[in-house]
Amino acid sequence: MELSNIKRVYLVGIGGIGMSGLARYFHHLGCVVCGYDKTSTDLTSDLQKEGIPVIFDDNAGWIPSAFHTPDESTLIIFTPAVPKDSVILNFFKDSGFELFKRSQVLGIISRGMFTVAVAGTHGKTTTSTMIAHILKDSGKDCSAFLGGISTNYHTNVLYGKNNIVVVEADEYDRSFLTLLPDIAIITSMDADHLDIYGDKDHLADSFRLFASQIKPGGQLIHKTGLPLEGGLTYAAEMEADAHASNIRIENGDFYFDFTNGKVTIPGIKLGIPGTHNVENAVAAIESALMLDISPDAVKSALGSFAGVKRRFEYIVKNNDHIYIDDYAHHPEELKACIRSVKRLYPGKKLTAIFQPHLYTRTRDFADGFAEALDLVDELLILDIYPARELPIEGVNADMILGKMKLQNKRKCGKQEAVEIVKNEKPGLLLTVGAGDIDQLVQPLKHALQDV
Repeated sequence: MELSNIKRVYLVGIGGIGMSGLARYFHHLGCVVCGYDKTSTDLTSDLQKEGIPVIFDDNAGWIPSAFHTPDESTLIIFTPAVPKDSVILNFFKDSGFELFKRSQVLGIISRGMFTVAVAGTHGKTTTSTMIAHILKDSGKDCSAFLGGISTNYHTNVLYGKNNIVVVEADEYDRSFLTLLPDIAIITSMDADHLDIYGDKDHLADSFRLFASQIKPGGQLIHKTGLPLEGGLTYAAEMEADAHASNIRIENGDFYFDFTNGKVTIPGIKLGIPGTHNVENAVAAIESALMLDISPDAVKSALGSFAGVKRRFEYIVKNNDHIYIDDYAHHPEELKACIRSVKRLYPGKKLTAIFQPHLYTRTRDFADGFAEALDLVDELLILDIYPARELPIEGVNADMILGKMKLQNKRKCGKQEAVEIVKNEKPGLLLTVGAGDIDQLVQPLKHALQDV
């Protein structure tokens, strides 16, 4: 596939965060772009407002005639999250089109560019967005394909005027193995996606293979303690090649000092909260310094970094109520998020609403979820969001509740959760999960504010 030949792009599963980024990228290039997804979301609505048609009926009759015959100027992109029996997906297969995965296209786009790729089972979205912001804010510039909506730029794709691209490297379905980075960052390698990998060892092997694909003369940066050889290590409040120290909270903001043995940057104000985000910032700083960005420019950029939608995002913040929404959907992410909330607001009762994501993940990590959720003071748990999966007998939200020590816990529906919040008006509320729990954000905000 030659990118320069592409005039028309159809995306099957256009509403995903990675797919929508590609849709915006090709639309920006002047291509005719359209696509299909199962349901309408805020993201698909934004695409439509930007002039990208989206259909929600899995019916080949809605495919424009320009996409009926294969040719070198037509590109069909799909995501593995789309069911194999999708009518639209099979129309393109049966019509003789060569179909490309999102990850393959991303690999082709980044080929020939100076690529900064951020991988990890958690932390990669915030870290990659942070790096992109430092590059933009400092004037260095970059293009970027992000796994979330940047609050600073209100999009998941950035367009630069130079040869640098920042890419979130997704380990799901081994997608990141299409990338050949110049700088590779690995934030974490916790067991996850075991429906794909089978066990943690095979997941680790895939990360090691990703690290082995760094271009000659390139650099690996990884969190200290990961089972990887070579590269520079980083950490927060631990010994590593690059690390943060003197982490403190002043007037509700996180501050820290950075050093890597060569460069020291004292008194960095981080625009988003959380000790885990300080750790993400250390990796971002190290990569920025490798790109010859000055310490002062790095410090300034981190102070203005506004984060990523659904990553420790403040929905309500006043004297009466604090409401934070987060994408955490793995036990380690939950622990980091909950501990950061409690560190920021010690003494406040923490009410959390959690939606488990995937039957397989719930089955594989029920003990870990129970341990993480035991850190809150009150828990409302929703039914499992299935995403691409069919139910597994005996696997449900009660599986997690049954393993928890916390007494103040209950299972409820979405509307019931809104009513509970409306009646009880918790002073500190946290919603967490990767499914459609984001649809509760505005109703919960209104419930707290009596709008």
